[in-house]
Amino acid sequence: YLEESGGGLVQSGGSLRLSCVYSGNRFNLFDMAWYRQAPGRQRELVANIFSGGTTNYIDSVQGRITISRDNARNTLYLQMNDLKRDDTAVYYCNRNAKIQCSWGRGTQVTVSS
Repeated sequence: YLEESGGGLVQSGGSLRLSCVYSGNRFNLFDMAWYRQAPGRQRELVANIFSGGTTNYIDSVQGRITISRDNARNTLYLQMNDLKRDDTAVYYCNRNAKIQCSWGRGTQVTVSS
């Protein structure tokens, strides 16, 4: 069970911090990721973090977005700075694996100009 929060309406250049709480065991062993889906587009992986802490980002968010995790709290974070209109989407978290958890509802991020 995954629950995302922290989205909202923000002006271009603004910041948001998304959170994702995992209700289950062994979160610390999972490779995790943030995904997003913009209207009319397929869901895409934005950033991932391995269980050991190594991170990867897609080119369009590199340098603006930071993924992190708190294994003691079973929580995944996404710090988003210098937001752009193209970042507007519903953001989801899930395992970065072939076998994933059921998708949560996501959290809406809307960036206005």
